[in-house]
Amino acid sequence: MSTEAEQTTRVHGGRLIARRLKAHGVTKLFTLSGGHIFSIYDGCREEGIDIVDTRHEQAATFAAEGWAKVTRTPGVAALTAGPGVTNGMSAIASAQQSASPIVVLGGRAPAMRWGMGSLQEIDHVPFVAPLTKLAATAGSPDEIPGLVDRALAAAMAPHSGPTFLDFPMDHVFSEGEDTGLEGALHDVLAEPLADGDVERVLALLDGAERPVIMAGTNLYWGRGEEALRELAERRGIPVYLNGQARGCLAADHELFFSRARGDGLKGADLALVIGVPMDFRLGFGGSFGEETKLVVIDRAQPARAHPRAVEASLYGGIDATLRALVGDGTPDRTRDWVAHLRGKETEKREAERVELDDGRAPLHPMRLYRELGEMLDRNAIVIGDGGDFVSYAGRVIDTYEPGCWLDPGPFGCLGTGPGYALAAKLAHPDRQVVLLVGDGAFGFSGMEFDTLARHGVNVVAVMGNNGIWALEKHPMEFLYGYSVAAELRPETRYDQMVEALGCHGELVRTPEALKPALARAFEAGAPALVNVLTDPDVVYPRKSNLA
Repeated sequence: MSTEAEQTTRVHGGRLIARRLKAHGVTKLFTLSGGHIFSIYDGCREEGIDIVDTRHEQAATFAAEGWAKVTRTPGVAALTAGPGVTNGMSAIASAQQSASPIVVLGGRAPAMRWGMGSLQEIDHVPFVAPLTKLAATAGSPDEIPGLVDRALAAAMAPHSGPTFLDFPMDHVFSEGEDTGLEGALHDVLAEPLADGDVERVLALLDGAERPVIMAGTNLYWGRGEEALRELAERRGIPVYLNGQARGCLAADHELFFSRARGDGLKGADLALVIGVPMDFRLGFGGSFGEETKLVVIDRAQPARAHPRAVEASLYGGIDATLRALVGDGTPDRTRDWVAHLRGKETEKREAERVELDDGRAPLHPMRLYRELGEMLDRNAIVIGDGGDFVSYAGRVIDTYEPGCWLDPGPFGCLGTGPGYALAAKLAHPDRQVVLLVGDGAFGFSGMEFDTLARHGVNVVAVMGNNGIWALEKHPMEFLYGYSVAAELRPETRYDQMVEALGCHGELVRTPEALKPALARAFEAGAPALVNVLTDPDVVYPRKSNLA
């Protein structure tokens, strides 16, 4: 049979889905088994797409998001009808708030019996639609290829995000026509120069003496890291990064700053706010000085109005727009400003030395991260899943390349970690993948260590086990003088739990025992959990609040 004849052959709906995924470069399908989607599995098996199954649909969908975060290509999850889709809702919401391009494929009760009470019959689209860029149901087998193409395109187009399709069981098991078209994902680097007054922004940059760049997740999705570096170096602009943008300028670059963020944002006369909303992480705009002029740059118009006035806004391709702003700038005019911030950065890093060298047992989280940091490769992928334990990591774990730091993002959903780690190690099997997990967060998806073991995904997890919900306990005690619903069982042997699931586990009680345990975990040849007892009395120095 010729290629042309094969492309026009009628095949069942599951294979139509798989063929369109494959045409767009999809190689992994994350899922939990369900009868409504057997046809999709059969199609993926025939088309050579790996089926990676988890223990909970939330983990499968987080794995799809993790794949998107480390590859900047769509992650795909398949969830069975009814509870399969509802179990994935938190991960879909997480992808929405982090602009992660994922495609969720749902099973659905058969159309021919709709309304008669089939197993797990529920209309997913009305409650999934508010979280997605596209939510649709296939009306026939012949509609399937076009819908899959639309979902992949919508997921990648700015602002990127999740899409959802569900497939009635009778349609997905029936035959339809394969379009045979080649796949063509959205080309992020082809996004055009922003609409707006670029000349006005160039004038502001030329006149600024204390400029800063504050960049976030959409810088990463917009593939703007090279243009950012060129702009910062040519004009001598200090750079601060949050969210998925961490690593878009290496932590040891002379213009990267983290500890001196307050000094830089408050003291700036001009701030380029790139790909990051002025939400709670930036004090709803209050993190900048009252006299700081703000220029907002992003891939598309924001979903919410800015909480404070801005001088100018540029919406379009981030790479093209940042390159247009390089201009004829020179780093000489900001040399004193950069030196001032470097002094502040050095001073604040030195002030951390006492905590980094803290010898207490149970451990101070800062000591834990000092020891771990000395063992991480430059391109290690580090994943945070927890509250205060991960907040400490965000302060001191350095990131040198894009896509090497993953956390729950602004939605703050715990349980993301094992799914993210699964996807990251499958995407980059030759790199270190380290999961930083709180003992509270472990409870959301700890069974996924079985998934890691079954698939031979040798992730190293490091747990901060303080026996409390620290993110809630300490603030509640500050407010009320007491805390409730904030206690966990002290010294639970989570390391023994993962051993029962086929992983390597160790318990660490003292600083001296940590590094040898980490070394054994990296060399274990199996997924590993180093269960480190940390001091529950350590209070994270929080500077932001919930609202």
